[in-house]
Amino acid sequence: MMPIHTILHPTDFSDSARYAFSVAAILAREHKARLVVLHVRQTLGPMVSFGDALARLETPGYQEKLWGLLRRFVVADSRVQVDHRMVEGDAVKQILRTAEHTHCDLIVMGTHGRTGLDRLVLGSVADRVLRGARCGVMTVRAPQPAEHEEAVAADGESAEELSAMPL
Repeated sequence: MMPIHTILHPTDFSDSARYAFSVAAILAREHKARLVVLHVRQTLGPMVSFGDALARLETPGYQEKLWGLLRRFVVADSRVQVDHRMVEGDAVKQILRTAEHTHCDLIVMGTHGRTGLDRLVLGSVADRVLRGARCGVMTVRAPQPAEHEEAVAADGESAEELSAMPL
C-alpha cells in the first residue's frame, strides 16, 4: 500500500459527509496524515450589477455561517493537522483541483446512495470525482435514516439537535 500523507475530505455538511469525515479522521490519525476539509460553495443565484460592481444575492452572514460549520470539522487527536478550505464553483472540478494542489493521496467523501432516475437526473458528484481523480477515492455512505432516527429517539434528541451538535 502506498503511504498516505494527505487526505482530502470534501463536505456538503450532509449526514453522509459527516459520517465520511469520521472515517477520514480515523485514517488520518492512523497514517499520521494531514486532513484537508473542503467545502465547495455553489453559486447562490444571479449576479446583480451596481455600476461596475457585481454582487451575489445572499443573506447577510451566509459565508461566515459556512465557515463556522466548516471549522466544526475537527479531530480529537491534536497530532492530526486539519486544514479547512472553502472555494466557489463546480463541486467536481473544485474537488479535483484541490486534490491536485494539495497533492492528496486519498479522497474520502460521503455519498447519498441515489439510484435510478434520481442518480440519472441529479448525477453523482462522488461518481464523477471517482472517475476523474488521480489518487484513490473512498466513498462512504451513512447508516440508513431509519437506523439513525431510532438511535436519535433512544437518546431523546431530535434530528435538528443532532445536526446542530459539534462534530
